[in-house]
Amino acid sequence: MTLFVVGALAFIAVGGAAAYVDLRRQIGVSDVAGLVQGPTPSPADPDDPFTGRSLNILVLGTDLRGGENTEIAGAGDGGMRSDTTMLVHISGDRSRIEVVSIPRDSLVDIPSCKLPAGGESGTTYGMFNSAFTIGGGAEEDLTYAAACTISTVQTLTGVPVTNHMVVKMDGVVDVVDALGGVRMCLPEPFVQNPAYGRFELPAGEQTLDGRQAIGFLRARHGQGLGLDQGSDLTRITRQQAFVDSLVRQVLEQNIVTDSPQLYRTIQAVLRAISADPGLADPTALAGLAFSIRNIDPAQIVFTELPVVAAPTDANRVVWTEDATAIWERLAADEPPPGPEGTAPDEGASSGGPTGESPSSADSSETDGKGGATPSRTPSSSPSPTLLPGVCAD
Repeated sequence: MTLFVVGALAFIAVGGAAAYVDLRRQIGVSDVAGLVQGPTPSPADPDDPFTGRSLNILVLGTDLRGGENTEIAGAGDGGMRSDTTMLVHISGDRSRIEVVSIPRDSLVDIPSCKLPAGGESGTTYGMFNSAFTIGGGAEEDLTYAAACTISTVQTLTGVPVTNHMVVKMDGVVDVVDALGGVRMCLPEPFVQNPAYGRFELPAGEQTLDGRQAIGFLRARHGQGLGLDQGSDLTRITRQQAFVDSLVRQVLEQNIVTDSPQLYRTIQAVLRAISADPGLADPTALAGLAFSIRNIDPAQIVFTELPVVAAPTDANRVVWTEDATAIWERLAADEPPPGPEGTAPDEGASSGGPTGESPSSADSSETDGKGGATPSRTPSSSPSPTLLPGVCAD
């Protein structure tokens, strides 16, 4: 999303006020002020709210049904949940980005949350993604749902969430289609269990359109690329690999120079999200976009949260003590272990987005097209043996 924002601001600069007004009204505003608990971010400079500050942006994918979302994912079993949650840390010096995925099946303590109809929920112990459901209430209010999830993250981790955005399923479809699809290489066939809807992809090079992308991102059961494990953890690994491929494609296409495609992509992104007032203001985003424009893709690091099976439920997970070091590092705006945020431990078992271990894919590796392959920090979480990536030319 960050790269799309950079493109949006570049287009606004050349398109003038009309483009600004048109794009600004595409963004849903989700103001959680006064609704969240936990550490408070430092006060922002009103002239340039992002200057010199590290940012922790909580990105929430939702399985909220209704409209095209129901057509994509079915009617569901009632309620809405956060389908995917990533905490995106942008360093204060703008030299690196670290993305930590939080498994939705994590069993955690959820604090009391303010409710859209008034009053508060009680504290509870349950699946992490149920915080989104609790906060949204019967009204399925995205702002209150986001606020409850932010409170949960902040009280669990001590990391102040400076900004947030909620991404809708049908919005992902539109964004991928606006890009002309996302190119990936699948090392083995990917076949979803028909009980969850027929969806399959052959091995080899694929250009996933919007609907194929959402199917690939949401699948949990079947055969290939970890589907046989039926685990949210292997799905997180595939999602991170998809984001890697998307980032490389955006950089390769240089869509800023293609005005029609740029505008289509910007519109799709802005329609897809509901964000806090800071991220929903293109003017305030100008400084941030400018400051991160030169980040080396090798310094975009994906970190999987270390977890183990929950003692009370083998189908759920709990965070290990090693997770504390990750949260403390983000709160202190420190890089991951290793030289300048690159994958730290040679010989670690966790593979990179193209399937290599860190020992065979260091920060200087390229993707075969002259672009660097983003790094991954190792995790104790299980992951599939084979990972999707970018096909070699």
